[in-house]
Amino acid sequence: MSLKGFHIVFVTVSLLLFAFLMLWGFLLAPEKTALATWMGITGIVGFLLMPFYGVYFLRKARRINL
Repeated sequence: MSLKGFHIVFVTVSLLLFAFLMLWGFLLAPEKTALATWMGITGIVGFLLMPFYGVYFLRKARRINL
């Protein structure tokens, strides 16, 4: 698998994991603790920032012909 292909898979899997973390932190946690809330917030931040990383990498990979 090429570096470009790995990063596409990495970003996709990371988005899914951040989405699960977000859902678990706010909806599925058995107890509403501060840790569960912070995990949900971390999931939101990661879910919002990961696409920017994906676009950044794809532009850089295109520029250096990966």
